[in-house]
Amino acid sequence: MAQKPLELVAGTPLTPVFPLFLDLPLITGDERPHAPYVAATAEPWPGPVALYSSRYDADFALNTVLKSPAVLGVTVTPLTAATPGVLDRGAPLEVELTRGSLSGVTLEALLAGANLAAIGDGSQDNWEIFQFQSADLVAPGRYGLSGRLRGQLGSDAIMPAQWPEGSYFVLLDGAPQQIELPASGRNVVQYFQIGPAARPYSDYSYRKLSAAFAGNGLRPYAPVHLVEKRDGADLEFSWIRRARLDGASWDLAEIPLSETQELYQVKIFSGANLLRQEQVHQTQWRYSAAMQALDGAHGPLELQVAQLSESFGPGLFRKHGFTI
Repeated sequence: MAQKPLELVAGTPLTPVFPLFLDLPLITGDERPHAPYVAATAEPWPGPVALYSSRYDADFALNTVLKSPAVLGVTVTPLTAATPGVLDRGAPLEVELTRGSLSGVTLEALLAGANLAAIGDGSQDNWEIFQFQSADLVAPGRYGLSGRLRGQLGSDAIMPAQWPEGSYFVLLDGAPQQIELPASGRNVVQYFQIGPAARPYSDYSYRKLSAAFAGNGLRPYAPVHLVEKRDGADLEFSWIRRARLDGASWDLAEIPLSETQELYQVKIFSGANLLRQEQVHQTQWRYSAAMQALDGAHGPLELQVAQLSESFGPGLFRKHGFTI
């Protein structure tokens, strides 16, 4: 005899939960920097949702309980790149939600951090953080988001030329939660099962998935204001570092280091070919004529520079095209 579908209430079948992992930068600074977030939704929501985890795809243990569904959806219009730190007044980004609602905020609330959200392709690492001031209902469950602040929390270096239609949207309103992950679990594949907390993880309603997390709360931001100056045939590059912790205050005499030492990785590319890679301890680097000759550098080239972290490695790279 075929098994009857499990039911929450009479006539309401139990549907699988849809989860997304988000390995995000620090938001408040009080988070565990190496632990990713999990966001989940379902229609109908089955009540509390349990995430079980294991290091070897057996003997799963309870990891996290999500009491509320995330406000999660997909974009139905593309979102082109925009200048970080400046209010993006481009066409509204239309988002269709699985459930829940969105609302607008005042400019003052926006600048204080309200309406923080993530847009990405669904992989755990590739999330741009942004904010929106206006959320206009354009159809049932569909909102147009405008007055955006893009590339927040150092995610400007992740922003692509365009997020296509069908990208994922997650409201970072407290419903997504950090999972339990020891520091030793970074970059190690973890196995998960997620489903209604009222059911065992062996139940058909549970989804199985696996992922490894870099711990992007530890990842240095990409440097900014990368410029070049020519001194004869030599090229002098300089940049300004950024801080992933306590770097937003206007009262600071100097940008906090946030790392145990100041160190940068510099790369020179000709197309996809790496010509040179060096480490430097200051926010400038000279590409001498002798180096250029040794590298066979000519034509259009690209400089990439990232701050190095003792715990994370290279952070996000800032890129600059130039020609010899």
